Amino acid sequence: MSDHTYNYDEQQPFAAAEFAENPEPRCPCVLLLDTSGSMQGNSIDELNRGLQAFREELYNDSLSMKRVEIAVITFGPVSVMQDFTTADNLRPVRLEAAGDTPLGAAVGRGLTLLKQRKEILRSNGIKLFRPWIFLLTDGAPTDRWQHLPPIIRAGEENKSFSFFALGVKDADFTVLKQIAVREPMRLEGVRFKEFFLWLSASLKNVSRSNPGDKVSIPDYKPYGWADV
Repeated sequence: MSDHTYNYDEQQPFAAAEFAENPEPRCPCVLLLDTSGSMQGNSIDELNRGLQAFREELYNDSLSMKRVEIAVITFGPVSVMQDFTTADNLRPVRLEAAGDTPLGAAVGRGLTLLKQRKEILRSNGIKLFRPWIFLLTDGAPTDRWQHLPPIIRAGEENKSFSFFALGVKDADFTVLKQIAVREPMRLEGVRFKEFFLWLSASLKNVSRSNPGDKVSIPDYKPYGWADV
């Protein structure tokens, strides 16, 4: 799938019809997925299987399907593989591993995409749960990332979003700890399916709450994130 430069104005005609059909409050979730060359082989295969399980879990829950919106951004190079959509419209994508690790650019793209989506939701009178951003990487950034810590910190403090970082294999946890406010987690091996099942269960909890509520998320030992 080719990358697409997001245009706020071009989304408006479609938004009115979309929200008339589904006026439920939304929980945007941005997945920032490392697909650099080092993810080749079993890692990228497991990541694809995990994404498929994630889609199926959300699709099979009627409330989550209406309220959770997913955007998928891959990096290696940076590409918007899936713009925000609910689970029933989430297209199966086949991720391929190639390139370097432009983590900084990927996070920046995700933040911009999220900001634009929030503007569309609010302008159409749709209530918002606090959005989630998940960064998953297996290496060290190959671009500039040093500007990100104050941006992420401000977003967390303003409750603009909750940012989670996960590292696998040779991920640079020194960098991840500087970027993320909450403790980054190490995913043992490439257990992506387990992670995505945990994420779908967490999002189901959010979808059953009210916007602004503090939500408990499933206690899954590898992650240790108790609430959002």
